[in-house]
Amino acid sequence: MRSYELKPPSGTPPSFRIRYEDALNPQQLAVVMAGDGPLLVIAGAGSGKTRVVTYRVARLVESGVDPASILLVTFTNKAAREMLRRVEQLVGVDARRFWGGTFHHIGNLILRRHARQLGLSESYGILDREDSKGLLEDCVERLGCSRGGVRFPKGDVLLEILSLALNTTAPPATLIERQYGALVPFLDDILRVFAAYAERKREQNVVDFDDLLVLWHRLLAEDAAAREAWGGRFRHILVDEYQDTNRLQGEIVDALAGIHRNLMVVGDDAQSIYSFRGAHFENILDFPARYPDAQVHRLETNYRSTPRILTLANASIARNVRQFPKVLQAVRPDGSPPALVAAQDADEQARFIVQRLLELHDQGIPLAETAVLYRAHYQSLELQLELTRANIPFQIRSGLRFFEQAHIKDVVSYLKIVVNPRDEMAWKRVIRLYPRLGRTTSDRIWQHLGAASDPFALIAGETIVRALPRGAAAGWKALAATLLRLARPPLRDRPAEMIGLVLKEGYEAYAGSTFENAANRIEEIRQLANFALRYETPADFLSELALLTDLAGAEGAADESEEDRVVLSTVHQAKGLEWKVVFVLGLVDGAFPLGRCLREAGGEEEERRLFYVAATRARDELYLLYPLIVRERGTWEIVSRPSRFIQELPPASYEKWVLSEGAGGAVPNLPPRRLRKDDAGDRLEDSDPMFED
Repeated sequence: MRSYELKPPSGTPPSFRIRYEDALNPQQLAVVMAGDGPLLVIAGAGSGKTRVVTYRVARLVESGVDPASILLVTFTNKAAREMLRRVEQLVGVDARRFWGGTFHHIGNLILRRHARQLGLSESYGILDREDSKGLLEDCVERLGCSRGGVRFPKGDVLLEILSLALNTTAPPATLIERQYGALVPFLDDILRVFAAYAERKREQNVVDFDDLLVLWHRLLAEDAAAREAWGGRFRHILVDEYQDTNRLQGEIVDALAGIHRNLMVVGDDAQSIYSFRGAHFENILDFPARYPDAQVHRLETNYRSTPRILTLANASIARNVRQFPKVLQAVRPDGSPPALVAAQDADEQARFIVQRLLELHDQGIPLAETAVLYRAHYQSLELQLELTRANIPFQIRSGLRFFEQAHIKDVVSYLKIVVNPRDEMAWKRVIRLYPRLGRTTSDRIWQHLGAASDPFALIAGETIVRALPRGAAAGWKALAATLLRLARPPLRDRPAEMIGLVLKEGYEAYAGSTFENAANRIEEIRQLANFALRYETPADFLSELALLTDLAGAEGAADESEEDRVVLSTVHQAKGLEWKVVFVLGLVDGAFPLGRCLREAGGEEEERRLFYVAATRARDELYLLYPLIVRERGTWEIVSRPSRFIQELPPASYEKWVLSEGAGGAVPNLPPRRLRKDDAGDRLEDSDPMFED
């Protein structure tokens, strides 16, 4: 790597109002003072990249660059405002003079000035997500794609497909065949809907969020005069979180930087974890190839974590081949080593976390300074139950509480009907899942069922079929057949198998055409079935859920105002955040890394980057947990294989904790679980009950 002399660019004053050398470390200062030309900044976790971008903009202004010729692109408008507000404080220049914001925000500002040549008027409207979904569904209805009881993909699913296709520049047909195999039978109709959607937007003089990028990209690609005008206007372009840009955004940036070539991109290839959203890892990886004269700087001084946490993170990410090698260096004093905790199963894993949270709280660490991270939302199921039992408030950053999600409530409603055939709300929820069985029809069906002495005897006959409107009979018969199978022994006493049948007999297809993240929801239902294996009857299973849901609801109002809550989050949602104490649970091969991701090109390395992100969220303490036994479909228990990300770590990078057999549970009114130290000295013992180094 080339080295650079720390001096102001040629032609600028030798002194500045800001004492940059006092505000920045040597690596940061080198970036801020770098001269013109392309600049790639590999900013490691916790290395102060926001500070660097802010001071770089301030230094450009102090060097005589017109603020109106500086473009700062970020992934949230809030981030841009905060950076430019700080610049305003540093150099006294009105933040409104800069061009700053998200790609969509900047794209809208530019498109307003070229609307007519793109077939729009300057007053075009912008559809939000709900508007876009509604217009797509209206196109489906007008084209008759959903007639005849066909479960055609809903607006959310169509919008996800179209958006991903546009942002990755992939043909929609190719994307559907590659990632949405269940929707291939609808391919021709989906393409017709997309064409109609585009025409309807044109007629109404509106664009959606994706159009702001697509049209901006088209303008720069097809109009040389516009490309030269905007490329000439922006003398300096700075792009934050560059590793998260998609192919379309990357090409827009390259087009704008074509004249002055003063492009500074800041990001961390080791934190590129959003390929499922269309992020194009090659944008950052191939930057030096696209800009051979680029200066490459690394920010490796970490201000967040202790040395031992960074040692583990560095050792893990070093396994990746496709990367810019870096080694994070801590400035903080050493702390306790990361703990590797092997639990008997997911329940014991949850109990350990609860116990440790209580101990940390007793030591003065607020719950809000702790977080539990996981690869997929379903992995938090047991923990949500245990936290609720222990009356520990928690906040979920990965979505709704597990049992409050629509797909979970849908599936559970089938079991509710079998256990209690007079559950009106469960009946109506399930009925409406089927084609042509809407609110009015479900009310009519319930009138018959509610008046019957034996609802199950009624659904086996023709009484309800004769009362249904035309076209609705097929859906009702499918539902009736499923319920009758669920209600027959021995299935009716096996809640896990009942859930599996619901999924197989139509709900999997329903989810695929209804939810934009169908694969994740289907996996969560399968994990719900695994969880149900511990209950002998559906009544036992439902009683537990009802109790816990009621407890969660009772404290739900307090959750909004209660600040001291432990955070539960997927690693994806946790990126950019940090806590004093972080637990990473479910570190089992197939779960983290996720099995289906390992089958994709580059999947293992992206999963390892995800593990790296999880580890570097911790400031003081890091706990890596995995269950020795996991429940799988069709079996009770199997021995798990610890995550490869654990197995490849040097043993010296962590301390192994093993839970004692026969120890008490980890809830407030039970004695704390004891840990033992083995003869090799690599395990820890709990004394009173604080853990000692």
